[in-house]
Amino acid sequence: MSVPVGTRPETTAPPGPVGRLLRVPRRYPLVAATLLVGLAVLGLLAAGEPAAARWTGSAWAVGVALHVSWGMVRDLLAGRWGVDLLAVTAITATVVVGEYLAALVVVLMLTGGQALEDYAADRARKELNALLERAPVLAHRLGPGGAVEDVAVEEVRPGDELLVRPAEVVPVDGRLVSAEADFDESSITGESLPVTRRAGDEVLSGVLNEQRAVVLRASATAAESQYATIVAMVREAAASRAPVVRLADRYAVPFTAFAFLVAGLAWWWHGDPVVVAEVLVVATPCPLLLAAPVAFLGGMSRAARNGLIVKNAGTLERLARVRTAAFDKTGTITYGRPELRAVHPAPPWDEDGLLRLVAAAEQYSSHVLATSVREAALARGLVLPAARTAHEEATHGVTARVDGHEVVVGKRAHVARSAPGTPEQPLGPGELAVYAAVDGRFAGTLVMSDRVRADAAATMAELTALGVRRLLVLSGDARATVEHVAADLGLREVLPECLPEDKVRTVKEAPDRPVLMVGDGVNDAPVLAAADVGVAMGARGSTAASESADVVVLTEDLSRTAAAVRIGRRTMQVALQSIWLGIALSVALMLVAATGVLPAILGALSQEVVDLLAILNALRALRGPRREP
Repeated sequence: MSVPVGTRPETTAPPGPVGRLLRVPRRYPLVAATLLVGLAVLGLLAAGEPAAARWTGSAWAVGVALHVSWGMVRDLLAGRWGVDLLAVTAITATVVVGEYLAALVVVLMLTGGQALEDYAADRARKELNALLERAPVLAHRLGPGGAVEDVAVEEVRPGDELLVRPAEVVPVDGRLVSAEADFDESSITGESLPVTRRAGDEVLSGVLNEQRAVVLRASATAAESQYATIVAMVREAAASRAPVVRLADRYAVPFTAFAFLVAGLAWWWHGDPVVVAEVLVVATPCPLLLAAPVAFLGGMSRAARNGLIVKNAGTLERLARVRTAAFDKTGTITYGRPELRAVHPAPPWDEDGLLRLVAAAEQYSSHVLATSVREAALARGLVLPAARTAHEEATHGVTARVDGHEVVVGKRAHVARSAPGTPEQPLGPGELAVYAAVDGRFAGTLVMSDRVRADAAATMAELTALGVRRLLVLSGDARATVEHVAADLGLREVLPECLPEDKVRTVKEAPDRPVLMVGDGVNDAPVLAAADVGVAMGARGSTAASESADVVVLTEDLSRTAAAVRIGRRTMQVALQSIWLGIALSVALMLVAATGVLPAILGALSQEVVDLLAILNALRALRGPRREP
């Protein structure tokens, strides 16, 4: 069996926010015709008409060979090398020496190659397709008086109230209006247990409503919803080809040359053209062309089952070789939800007065710390005045005019430029400080605490076990804070108080490559793009970070980072095993056939056994090894 390079069918779905990845169901007329011709030949032989059987089988085989040859010539004129040359030569040789039954088997394998590829690829895409097949096409929009109107999901607009019935998929991103509901998020995040959401909570499109009808207020259109983003990434992943797949294509050329060399030497040694046919029918490059793509599709499908969207096949290959892993701190190693622990005002300010001014200034910041400060102030019942002017320096702090005061909030170095002599706040493990100055004088600090993720230590240990040599933390936070967190995880390499460009430079200059970078915020987008493999944490994370990353973790689970590396290693291992298994078996069969002891018909059948073994081995990428953490 052989599949021409450059003529593989299209794998992408039609345009639009959602759609199936599976190909349109195909028919295989040449396969059906070959089977009918084969039955006719067997019937003629049973009827005692060997000459008619030979002419029928030979004519069909030659016709298919001419058809394939014409396609091969077109490929060559287009600059694509087709490896069907081996199959065409094998058919011709078997017909010439009278082995027309073997020729029909080769024709069946040749014409059935597309069917086998479709089956294997669709099996490998199982989890990817599971994501796409769930895409809803209708939404139940609530009108005046509670009337329910079924509309196309593309017609839903932010603010529309939608009814989601039990066992239905949420059509667009929204917020829950009903008091409480349970949702099955397993198809997106990989979490097996239902998740309870309450009124006001965000609900992502693509999750399954469990047991009761609920009302949802749309916060995005279908095209802008999380599910559409996932679909786009899945399409991109399925259409991509890993470097090892392109390398396998190049293996096919020397493989073809080697097959002709063995056939030529066999002819020279035996002086019998039948041996040439026997060698050529077992020379198959199919494991080279099919096994690697199937393995990589299986790896991406397995990743999707684990709540990971790997955007292209090449990423799996780089994941398999990762030697350095760098992590942002806030929201990645930690939960990203800092809590106010203490307020340390400097005279003449008291705790509430300082917190009120700082929270008022932080209203104009998008940083996660700013959100925590505002929530802490509101929890104390403080009324936050509006600022007349406000300016934020990304990753440094905010300057605002509040109640006639110039308020500077942020890192110590930033505040010290306005209030020289700003003292350093002593911090405990996992704590960080927000400094404040009012009218050019140091006004005090707010001490925040952000807990380290429960799975962080185990993730670092697993990455080390997987062969990652360097683990480092890159953060814009103060040195004391970053070092405390790193020490809790047993990490010694930290780069604190760094700007986005510092992170990019560190990743680009890392000596042990490839470099994996894990982050979740807008300021992580540049470094995720600069890394060999960028990993964006959390389905609800920054759109900019998700677009810049090569891998998107659909749940806030740091251990999925190690799972991505593990899947990459497994996929590469299986792909290369499949390629070399096919090569080894094909070469062994060629050498046996060269001795003249392997009849052409048995050789043609054994050729397909080799193909099946290589492809079945490639499908092992869908699952992990027996002993897997």
